[in-house]
Amino acid sequence: MATLALLAVLLVLPPSPAAEAPLEPYDRLYDSGVEAYYRGDWASVILYMERALRSRAALHTHRAWCRGHCAGLTEPGPPGDPRPLKDLHFFRSVLHRAHCLKSCELRLLGAPSSLYQIAEELELEFSKRSPYNYLQVAYFKINMLDKAVAAAHTFYVANPDHLEMRQNLEYYKLMAGIKESDFKDLESKPHMEEFRTGVRFYTEEEPAPALEHFERALEEYFKADTECRNLCEGPYDYEGYNYLEYNADLFQSITDHYVHVLNCMQNCVLELAMQPGRNKAIEDFLPSQFNYLQFAYYNTENYTKAIECAKTFLLFFPNDEVMNQNLAYYAAVLGEDHAKLIGPRENVKKYIQRSLLEKELLFFAYDVFGIPFVDPDTWTPVDIIPKRLREKQKVERETAARITEEIGNLMKEIETLVDEKNKESLETSKTIREGGPLLYDGISMNLNSRSLNGSQRVVLDGFLSEDECRELQRLSNAAASAGDGYGGKTSPHTPNEKFYGVTVYKALKLGQERKVPMKSALLYYNATDKVRRVIESYFRLDNPLYFSYSHLVCRTSIEDKQEDRQDLSHPVHVDNCILNAEALICVKEHPAYTFRDYSAILYLNEDFEGGNFYFTELDAKTVTAEVRPQCGRVVGFSSGEENPHGVQAVTKGQRCAVALWFTLDPRHNERERVQADDLIKMLFNTEEIDLSQGAQTTAEAQTNQKEVSEESEKKEQSVETQATEPEAALTSQAEAMGESTTIDIADAAAEGGLQDPTIPGVSVGLSDKSEL
Repeated sequence: MATLALLAVLLVLPPSPAAEAPLEPYDRLYDSGVEAYYRGDWASVILYMERALRSRAALHTHRAWCRGHCAGLTEPGPPGDPRPLKDLHFFRSVLHRAHCLKSCELRLLGAPSSLYQIAEELELEFSKRSPYNYLQVAYFKINMLDKAVAAAHTFYVANPDHLEMRQNLEYYKLMAGIKESDFKDLESKPHMEEFRTGVRFYTEEEPAPALEHFERALEEYFKADTECRNLCEGPYDYEGYNYLEYNADLFQSITDHYVHVLNCMQNCVLELAMQPGRNKAIEDFLPSQFNYLQFAYYNTENYTKAIECAKTFLLFFPNDEVMNQNLAYYAAVLGEDHAKLIGPRENVKKYIQRSLLEKELLFFAYDVFGIPFVDPDTWTPVDIIPKRLREKQKVERETAARITEEIGNLMKEIETLVDEKNKESLETSKTIREGGPLLYDGISMNLNSRSLNGSQRVVLDGFLSEDECRELQRLSNAAASAGDGYGGKTSPHTPNEKFYGVTVYKALKLGQERKVPMKSALLYYNATDKVRRVIESYFRLDNPLYFSYSHLVCRTSIEDKQEDRQDLSHPVHVDNCILNAEALICVKEHPAYTFRDYSAILYLNEDFEGGNFYFTELDAKTVTAEVRPQCGRVVGFSSGEENPHGVQAVTKGQRCAVALWFTLDPRHNERERVQADDLIKMLFNTEEIDLSQGAQTTAEAQTNQKEVSEESEKKEQSVETQATEPEAALTSQAEAMGESTTIDIADAAAEGGLQDPTIPGVSVGLSDKSEL
């Protein structure tokens, strides 16, 4: 009874994190948020996703606190006890600690810990910050733009290759009312944030504020290290074992689990040194902080602290030549006798002592039981590793290096073969077989590749009449007046011009809503497909072209910004690779739209000054051909490095054109174009509008518009619902962000909608926006 009474006293907990009774499992909250997203219930998406994030954070905080608190209950037995009593004293401590942990978690969580076992797949979604992908759409939908920006930025920091989110962020930057401070990482680690701030001040040669942030970074680092280590004391991961077949005895099972925990604790070094979106941790992160500190203290002439930090660094790397020289210099300035009294930081000495003991146990387990351990640190002394294991590791490293080299060489050979095959295939498909039929009466060839001093280039005239050009020009401005498109935004390529424009799908939607003439929207739709068919035929392509992106855009010069203007309306670039003019190369890799194969521009007017289109060599300076826009003229060309191009500054008036990009890969077929096709079918009850009928089809469609308007309004809801089905690529760009649009800065002033989150298991194609 006395023992039980003592135990009851021991289990009285000191002040702890606030309890949420009961804490709702975050997997359930996340699932509810996803369901709300499919329903378009944006308020519920925000409610559940925010609660899921808070629940996960609270679970980690409570568990870490309980494990840290209960660790103090483990006490060794009295010295001199015989072995059986020592075992009993040890397991009594273990039992008390387990009881403490169970009671603590039950009190703080409000439910048994087993309720919070989360599937590995879902935990991966949280590590990828997927909830913020949903949140940025939901916040945008209810016009809470500052929160939408923060959620988008938080997701993008951890997913820098996510092209759609990058485009969304570029769009947000152009929106009125958005501040630089809105772009914040809501999941940033305090120690990493302080460290980066310290480095920034350090590089700006401001040692005083740098020191403040470096010291705070260390303080936060050790807090995070403690929490990380506490969270390692979770269930055993059986990995290769089948749980039902696992039959280790008492001490073997204890060994397996404890070594698993120690391995996790050692890897906290990597966890704390990881930056979101990076695949590799900062090497020697903790020692490097003392390297910064010693030099920053030297710059403030605080030699006492400089010596302390230098000696602390040398605990990790005692033979570092530069640091030993620094220490000798600081000691000479301060005085040798005084310098000897200054020691390294005690908390770091204890940290290293503990870490080395853990490594010793892990290497022993590796050597004796074959339980793998990869040391995350470079500073570990060699004598910690058993000699037999050192020799084994040396052989393994040499073998691994040889295999890696052989695999690398093989991959290079494969890549070379694939590149050659792709190049050969591409060249074959593009084989200079231009000169195919132009398909429509009235279209004529003005200039071919030879006349334009290049390859895969053509200038065609007669695509539109003067009246049709004026109608499309009015459409662009009307879309901006209707609150759609991107009217009046400053061009991302120059501050000296503004642009107005709209995509095909948006134009059709505005026509359906009677905000612009449906006749104009249909003319736009038909004209773009007309260009696609002619380009495909003229270049005699064996495979069909698909729309990669298309939009109508008008650039207007800003009168008071034209004096002494030196820039271009659109700098020289290549449509499917990143142009390095100095090196005379074009790199076909992300973030370029590498899937683009052909490009075209349909011009609508010529009553402006400047704004000529021109081709150059790879140096982006040597002009090979120049084209003056005029109504109904099309410039078509292949999208590769053979055709660098740009647009001269528009110095007076407004320049309007329909910019089009095509791909031979159906996987990159533009989603908005598919939606436009579906909307046409819905509005006019036809499988396909006969584009060859041209104006006649347009006129008939306009006549029928009144008859179908009521039915189309009913069907619109059905179309929008279908867009959210899991089999599709989630919600379309336009519907994902309502009536707003995205402007892609990477390649041009383009317009489209913000992107929806990717549901696990659903493939979402990349958006492809840009503007010539």
